[in-house]
Amino acid sequence: MATIDRQATTLALAHALSAAERGLAVIPLSRTKLPALRSPHRDDPTAPPCHGGCGRFGHGVYDASTDPRRIRALFAAAPWATGYGIACGLDPHHLIGIDLDTKSGTDSSAALRELALRHLFTIPETVVVLTPSGGRHLWLSGPPDVVVPNSASRLAPGIDIRGAGGYLVGPGSRTEHGVYSTAPGTAQLPPAPCPASLLHLLTPPPRTPAPTATTPDRQGQGLVQFVLAAHEGQRNTRLFWAACRAYENGFGPQLTEALVDAAVRTGLTEREARSTITSASRMTPHHP
Repeated sequence: MATIDRQATTLALAHALSAAERGLAVIPLSRTKLPALRSPHRDDPTAPPCHGGCGRFGHGVYDASTDPRRIRALFAAAPWATGYGIACGLDPHHLIGIDLDTKSGTDSSAALRELALRHLFTIPETVVVLTPSGGRHLWLSGPPDVVVPNSASRLAPGIDIRGAGGYLVGPGSRTEHGVYSTAPGTAQLPPAPCPASLLHLLTPPPRTPAPTATTPDRQGQGLVQFVLAAHEGQRNTRLFWAACRAYENGFGPQLTEALVDAAVRTGLTEREARSTITSASRMTPHHP
């Protein structure tokens, strides 16, 4: 049974209501950063997909609301909640979250700067949320007619994207690892518009079908070298990123053995390497 910290819950509710006043739809979160309310359909494996149409709570981000009465009801149903999540992709802000992680052993801030230089964009002044692990969440707004998907390390190693169907942990939330807070001077800023060049990177156009005889060639070798250059703490992240790129470009299966061999040479076990590549194949859109 979840431990109830009434003070933390009261503070989380207060922060959630404040966010809702700014047009941000929220849900209660547990200390694990997961939605605090479990699915009402969890015991029925035959139940069809439900996004809240049943009228009950427990549908994750689909419960998100800006209505104070509904928010209070959500928190009343989850008295163990110590934080709140902010749904991305919804009116009026169409929030996009740039999650700069520090746990992968990569310098995600440097990776974002490199992308900005390469693609000629500047991150504008916007809301910045500091995470307990030392990472940062940058809040940006997108146009209403563009759907930004969620992704993990697709843009660059250590950079995750929270878009439609995803959520960001709101500032003031208390988790197992500490409290999320707003960076000084950014709390009252609105989410700044996402630069056009960055938005283009976040919403890659549909790829044309690749020939069935696609081969890795030079690009594949570059991905293998990227994995081989990994240091301890980077190996799994680099392998996942390289495998995602290989599957996106239509030669994932052909490059698998080379990526496994490279990962093993950096210190991963073959089982770990194959598991990571399998995860990448499942999360990455494939060519027909």
